[in-house]
Amino acid sequence: MRRFHSYGPVDKDIHFCVPREKLVTSCLDHIIGEPGKGGHYFTIWAPRQTGKTWLMHQVKDRVEQLYPDCFTIGTMSMQGIGFQKDDPHTQAAFLTKTPLLFLDAFEKEIAAPGGIDEWAILFHRKKGIFQKPVILLIDEFDSLPAEVIDQMVTMFRNVYLSGENYRLHGLALIGVKAVLGVDSLRGSPFNIQRSLHVENFLREEVADLFDQYRRESGQVVDADVVQNVFDATNGQPGLVGWFGELLTEKYNPGPDKPIDMEIWRYVFQAALSMEWNNTILNLVKKVRAGYADHVLELFGRSDVPFSLDADWCAYLYMNGVISSEIQTDAQNHPQTFCRFSCPFIQQRLYNALTLDLIGDRLPIPALEILDDLADVFEAGLNLPLLLFRYKSYLTRMKSRGLNPFKDQPRRADLHYTEAVGHFHLYAWLKEALEDVCVISPEFLTGNGKVDIHIQYENREGVIEVKSYRNPAKTRDGIIQAAAYAEKF
Repeated sequence: MRRFHSYGPVDKDIHFCVPREKLVTSCLDHIIGEPGKGGHYFTIWAPRQTGKTWLMHQVKDRVEQLYPDCFTIGTMSMQGIGFQKDDPHTQAAFLTKTPLLFLDAFEKEIAAPGGIDEWAILFHRKKGIFQKPVILLIDEFDSLPAEVIDQMVTMFRNVYLSGENYRLHGLALIGVKAVLGVDSLRGSPFNIQRSLHVENFLREEVADLFDQYRRESGQVVDADVVQNVFDATNGQPGLVGWFGELLTEKYNPGPDKPIDMEIWRYVFQAALSMEWNNTILNLVKKVRAGYADHVLELFGRSDVPFSLDADWCAYLYMNGVISSEIQTDAQNHPQTFCRFSCPFIQQRLYNALTLDLIGDRLPIPALEILDDLADVFEAGLNLPLLLFRYKSYLTRMKSRGLNPFKDQPRRADLHYTEAVGHFHLYAWLKEALEDVCVISPEFLTGNGKVDIHIQYENREGVIEVKSYRNPAKTRDGIIQAAAYAEKF
């Protein structure tokens, strides 16, 4: 029986697979262009684990099937080429690897080129090594050092502009951002309109994957579970495959039992706190490395403008942290805002930044000694009394000379951001209500706004944190919170 797969290219013979015919056909049309005239040089980009390498192999197979005698097609991967950071000899190191790249891609033996420009000679009609038009797909192009990338794209641009002299019919550079010219002063090597973005799975495609599992295993997977997988991941292929692995393998209750919402809730919590995923760990590391302040702002605001002209925005977008959404204002003018790429990534970042800002434990006990919160739970769930305990906690900290918000991010008017309040209150609630209530951040709209959800037995409550600006804004916030509570 086939299985779910989350790391590396999917093999349809051993893995559940979405054919993605529209995407494959689009890429094929790009690279073939007009067989008698010339193909296109273009870029394929997307965050990690979205199916870029799989797409490359699909297109290669399709070209070999449809045009068996027309083209010489090869695929290269730059991932395995190791470079030392700040090594002044990176170009020389890359050139020594070139013979192996051509041997693997085309089964042709060549000598190491003396310079990057000599790559072009390999495709030249008079002095090159090919007799037929060549299609080349280069995977993991971002793995190359910046100076090599810059020289390579310049060389390919020159080949493209002198196409009648070369046999390089079509070229696809595959990566995250370097292929778009983000890190190069010379920009992208090709027409940006020819850039192909690998999109997430559609809802129907996620349902199809789990339906394949149901047909082959005979095990029932509740429709609500499939819906929650899509909602949590927004169809991100690597995450969909990962949750499929967790649900059907590691946390599978047994082939004679359904995979239901109880299993899903357990798996989702495990994925948040105790399951390793290299893609997510890498993403969190990237945010912590220099973009935490921007991400913190997204947790407190739903109106952060989205613009690829902002380096931080482009970086987070191309690494799969954020996406964009167009909304119209009161005057019906469209505006583009930042959104988190999916709720699961949003919550992983929320948990990670809570640890960074607050730590893994509070400096003093969350509650007074012997406070059992009896009055809070006497009539179900009394949130005002619970928040009174939080105010008392802040008072106790102040009396000891402790400032929980020291060195925390502030707005332009020097007031603390809403996100600071969210993270601190969330950490306090987790410790104060440990083993009594379920505390979770609630990302209801996907727009960065966070509410804190509390569940006690059969009662539920929501706390919405607002940063004080003025009395009018406070009144508006109270009305908004009340309206939301009525719908909950």
